[in-house]
Amino acid sequence: MKGSRSVVTGGAGFIGSNLVDHLVKIGHKVIVLDNFVSGKKTNLTHHKKKDVKIIRTDISKSKNLDKYFKRVDYVFHLAGLVEITPSIKNPKKYFNTNVIGTLNVVEAAKREGVKKLIYAASCSCYGSPKNFPTSENEKIDIQHPYGLTKFLGEELVLKYATIFNMPNISFRFFNVYGPRQNILGQYSAVFGSFLRQKRANKPLTIVGDGKQTRDFIHVEDLTNAFIKAAKSSLVNKIYNLGSGKEISINKIANLFGGKKTFIPKRPREPQRSLANISKIKKDINWKPTITIQEGIKRLLNN
Repeated sequence: MKGSRSVVTGGAGFIGSNLVDHLVKIGHKVIVLDNFVSGKKTNLTHHKKKDVKIIRTDISKSKNLDKYFKRVDYVFHLAGLVEITPSIKNPKKYFNTNVIGTLNVVEAAKREGVKKLIYAASCSCYGSPKNFPTSENEKIDIQHPYGLTKFLGEELVLKYATIFNMPNISFRFFNVYGPRQNILGQYSAVFGSFLRQKRANKPLTIVGDGKQTRDFIHVEDLTNAFIKAAKSSLVNKIYNLGSGKEISINKIANLFGGKKTFIPKRPREPQRSLANISKIKKDINWKPTITIQEGIKRLLNN
């Protein structure tokens, strides 16, 4: 893969910039497409211009993405809007970014004949699943516009793989955490909120009773899976991307340390989340290596 060219949409964001780091480390030239709504230039300033080319563009509005995909080997499509509550307030905005934007990316990748396109989907398509750990065969149970738009994006990616024989893969992310996580904003994920509160010496805000569990995967484990899947011959597949372990929000708060405060539960929030990751472990010989204790220690020492 050394000497390959990759496009990372949303490459200035939390997960995208970590993936860019990994790609540069293994010798890729990277083109980042980002509209900088949530991505930050500072996430990429440590890279040399010859390694990473940054282009400000909105994938949902740009009709001519082809010029950025010329002679590109791999496309990692991470650009998208990711919060649940804002998606209920503004579904059209989410549809434009997550569905139309994905269509534009897939079309450009198809025309340029890339070696592999990997799409960042979401475990939110399972809604409140009946079975744990939850496998890729679980019934789809969409509960909000965010989940719907990410699932429609996935359907596009996989239908293009079938109809046009494209080398596409979809990863359903569980709860990703790690360096450069967004800690600002009303809806930042639990790790972002806890980090912000810890740094400000404030109590950690726990939604509900804190007994709800989540499957957290460190971003470094996640980017390893991206590289392995890109190198593989696998196409037209869906994979869960989680740690395969569940942990309560109370336990996370204990690992962070400090005082806690409890606030009312949010509507449509699932009680449990746990990925069955046996399929990806078997197919690409990948497994997560960073424990939640180690991951939180790294975050607090960062």
